[in-house]
Amino acid sequence: MVAVAILAAGRGTRMKSSLPKVLHPLGGRSLVERVLESLSSIAPKRIFVIVGYQGEQVQQSLDRYPNVEFIEQTEQLGTGHAVQQLLPHLEGFSGDLLVLNGDVPLMRPQTLESLLKTHRDRQNAATILTAQHPNPQGYGRVFCQGNNVFQQIVEDRDCTDAQKQNPRINAGIYCFHWPKLSKILPKLETNNDQGEYYITDAVNYLNPVTVVDVEDYQEILGINDRKQLAAAYDILQTRLKDAAMASGVTLVDPHSVTLDDTIVLEPDTIIEPHTHIRGTSVIRSGSRIGPGSLIENSKIGQNVTVLYSVISDSVVADGSRVGPYAHLRGQADIGENCRIGNFVEIKQTEVGAKTNIAHLSYLGNATLGERVNVGAGTITANYDGVNKHPTHIGSRTKTGSNSVLVAPVNVGEDVTIAAGSVITEDVPDDSLAIARSRQTVKPGWKPKP
Repeated sequence: MVAVAILAAGRGTRMKSSLPKVLHPLGGRSLVERVLESLSSIAPKRIFVIVGYQGEQVQQSLDRYPNVEFIEQTEQLGTGHAVQQLLPHLEGFSGDLLVLNGDVPLMRPQTLESLLKTHRDRQNAATILTAQHPNPQGYGRVFCQGNNVFQQIVEDRDCTDAQKQNPRINAGIYCFHWPKLSKILPKLETNNDQGEYYITDAVNYLNPVTVVDVEDYQEILGINDRKQLAAAYDILQTRLKDAAMASGVTLVDPHSVTLDDTIVLEPDTIIEPHTHIRGTSVIRSGSRIGPGSLIENSKIGQNVTVLYSVISDSVVADGSRVGPYAHLRGQADIGENCRIGNFVEIKQTEVGAKTNIAHLSYLGNATLGERVNVGAGTITANYDGVNKHPTHIGSRTKTGSNSVLVAPVNVGEDVTIAAGSVITEDVPDDSLAIARSRQTVKPGWKPKP
């Protein structure tokens, strides 16, 4: 059995933010959510998040994790003090405790799985995750005897010149045999410059203790300021793009593209430069997205083309073309083989298959049948200043340029609406609707000087 403690009580003053550090977003998830997701392969019996600064906000942000238990650390007196808060909650627990940091978001699940396996195979009292860092300056160095048996941790400022040549650093991630650790925790002291209780001090009282080197030192990089957050984002993007290309996705210019790891890209998708895909978006095989497009929380079918456009919280079915400069938002649902063209905005509207909305139109709160042709400048006037109202346009209907459909209104099938019309009443099937004043010409109207 394993329990997990995630230390997430700090404010993170160097972030210069009112938002708790662990709630800052990184590629579609908060830092602490990423730590929780890293537990996917070890199936912990209990998960504790130790909160402090704006703890209620942290707790609310994690409400989709029903198995997480929250413990408040009212005073932030160090990592050892944080783990001490577990004593009444794990009374009688005989398993292992994995201690993680809520601001270390790049840990891979297989790394934690390897740490736990080593801990159990060697029947350790404690196992420390370490990293061979190419630039260890500023980090505490971990020294070992043979077979990775832990010897000591020496802080950077206390290292001799020879000791500073050691690239192995402490990652701040530990696995403890809880019955042994629980006896040590009350004995921790604050004999240090910060006057805090350090969990590293507990290691000195435990035996046996070994270390496990992480394969990629970047996994253990913590986030303390905005620059480090940006660096972590670059690392995450490299991972995601490498994985996407390995799975059969073409990224024409990977450096200009950003992806969230909550998206799905099917093989034979082509992502053009300066395109960003976020949230829960799904892009099906054969689609070409971009250049210059944003897809967020949307589902894009097979063989869809999206060019210089923004699509959010919407669906585009197979074979459709969107853009350039279109905006689909708020549950727009585009059917198969449609054309959504230049400067078209669609909101909360269902568009039937093989419908063309080629340019300069706004459709809101509307339902369109199949094979509708929407002329340039067609507008659904769906808002009366208080409420939104629906517009229905039947299959095979054509609207002329600069038509306005004043909702609520129903336009039947096989209707033609004359250019420049303002439609305020329902139009029956198979009819021509003309709603405009007759043209008046007055020659010589200009007053004589």
